[in-house]
Amino acid sequence: MPFRALSRLTHTQAVFMMIVVTLMWSIAGVVSRQLESAARFEVTFWRSAFTTLSLLVILPWWRAADRAAGQIADDPGQGMLERHWGVLAGSKAFWVSGVCWSVMFTAFMLALTFTTVANVLIIMSVGPLFTALVARAVLGQRLALRTWLAIVAAGAGIVYMYGSQFLQAFSDPATQTGGLVAGSLAALCVPVAAAINWTVVQRGQTHGEKIDLVPSVLLGGLLSSLATLPLALPFEATGTDVAWLALLGLVQLAIPCALAVVCARSLKAPEVSLLALLEVIFGILLAWAGAGEVPGPEVLTGGSLVIGALVLNELLGWRSRAGTPRIQTVDKQPQ
Repeated sequence: MPFRALSRLTHTQAVFMMIVVTLMWSIAGVVSRQLESAARFEVTFWRSAFTTLSLLVILPWWRAADRAAGQIADDPGQGMLERHWGVLAGSKAFWVSGVCWSVMFTAFMLALTFTTVANVLIIMSVGPLFTALVARAVLGQRLALRTWLAIVAAGAGIVYMYGSQFLQAFSDPATQTGGLVAGSLAALCVPVAAAINWTVVQRGQTHGEKIDLVPSVLLGGLLSSLATLPLALPFEATGTDVAWLALLGLVQLAIPCALAVVCARSLKAPEVSLLALLEVIFGILLAWAGAGEVPGPEVLTGGSLVIGALVLNELLGWRSRAGTPRIQTVDKQPQ
């Protein structure tokens, strides 16, 4: 069974798989530019719906392989939803995590319909810094000086990037800034929700809750599709649009999210954070090559400052974070 082989990845295999994961994540921007008539909320609905359907099929096989490999407990007393799909109906952290995923799914696709791929991905890249701030406020985790400096540098990069775009827009009366503002605010919801998600899950796990992140993605997709369905009607997507959005649901979201959880079992947290930044680079390049969406010099300059600050922060903290707690992706059996 191929799923069982994924539970025994070497470090090198996990690195290469994480690179493939970021490449799969990065196709959202270029694919969304191929859509013919799907409206904003309809785009989000179809992508989330196909993600949900994909995980409903994948998760039972996945969890069976994990049980066979000893990654999760084989408890015959579990209910059907928990055994096959990992649904923890009695866990508050599980539901909060699902809501956070739904916000991330919805806000990301809405942001792409308002502003450029580069703007959205660069704002999303500051997620680790938001997480550090939320963890400090909620969990009392202290922030190193390098993290504070990275926050300041990334903030400066974003201010420069957007300040330059707004100044350019104001100098041209024909330019509309509404899309830039709406897209940026929607994109900002993604790292904020991600930070809350990570903090809530980590807090729950420190209190002994058994939380599997992939079922949380399933719940997030379901909540996102239910929330956007009334706003998506009447449907206007063509058959080609639906096919593109099905591709996003399966290849851009369901499969890579599951694979990222597997990679996190073999990689340290800083390694995952660094490799995840490749999504920004891949996404901008794909939108540039596949949709003709050329990032402006202010985006490249400000974005480089943001990414540089994140990379430097992770590299400097490589050793110091070796002993910090990590999210356990599944509830492992005692060895």
